[in-house]
This record gives sequence, structure tokens and C-alpha cells, in this order.
Amino acid sequence: MTVHPFAPVFREDARVLILGSFPSVRSRREGFYYGHPRNRFWPLMAALFSRPVPVTAAEKTALLTSCGVALWDSAMRCDVTGSADSSLRNAVPNDVASLLRRAPIRRIFANGRTAGALYDRLILPATGVPITVLPSTSPANAAVSFDGLLAAWRAVADACAADPQKETPIRD
Repeated sequence: MTVHPFAPVFREDARVLILGSFPSVRSRREGFYYGHPRNRFWPLMAALFSRPVPVTAAEKTALLTSCGVALWDSAMRCDVTGSADSSLRNAVPNDVASLLRRAPIRRIFANGRTAGALYDRLILPATGVPITVLPSTSPANAAVSFDGLLAAWRAVADACAADPQKETPIRD
């Protein structure tokens, strides 16, 4: 069983949570989320928030936290072959409910169907909070163009920009 090697990217003023499935081999080797150079996550976040594309883990963390975004994965540990989400087995969930108690998170988004399915099966019963599944930023999802991702993921930026006085944070 492979154990998730990273803590969540998180600050206590986060308004949005993005969940992936489990770090790829390259991300585990690089020591941070979305470490594969062809993964479009970081260029996408930069475009959504009109920022330069971050390079270092510190720059990536600063980009997300300054925009009110928390980042984690649905699985804390699992059996996985290589980096393929389709090979994930025996997943044990991360404690997303504890994160929701610590921040005024208003929306949860999944980076791809596998992250969403893991959440629905393993985490939703503990949180009762639905997740919005967005197209994966993985290079394996070549069917969706960068512009297509940008259009779909605009919901993340919109949720971050929403007036906090008009929305109720998620709490269990």
C-alpha cells in the first residue's frame, strides 16, 4: 500500500477545496502536487487567477493560498500501479471532514472523475457535502483542450470570488 506523502495545501481562510485522487509517481518523486511537467494544473490555476505560472512548491502554495484555495487528495493511501487512476485499489480516504471544520470552505471540486468517485464513495458519507467534478488536468486527458479546461474550471475562480457574506461555509 502506498501512503500519500504530502500534507494538504491549506490556510484557515480557504473558501474552496480542490481534491485530486492520489499523487502520481512523478509528483511523489518531485515532492509536491501535480509534478508532471505536462499536467496542466499549475498553468490552469495561474490563468484562472491571472498570475504567473508557479515553479517551486513555495510559489505553488502561495498561489493557491492567496486565492483562497485548499488542495488535497481523496485517498490517504491505496494500492496503485504506476500513476494510472484506473489502477487505484483499496483506497483509504483522507480526513476531509476535519479540513472542513477548520476553514470557511464553500465549495469542493474534484480534479477528474476518479477523485470525484473516491470522494462520493469514501468521504461524502462523513461530510454530507456534494462535490463538483471538473475535467482532469492530467496529460492523460488530452480530449479536453486547455481552453476547455479553463472554461470548466472557471467555477473555481468564481467560487473564490463569491461574496462570503452571502454564502454559508460548509460545516458538519
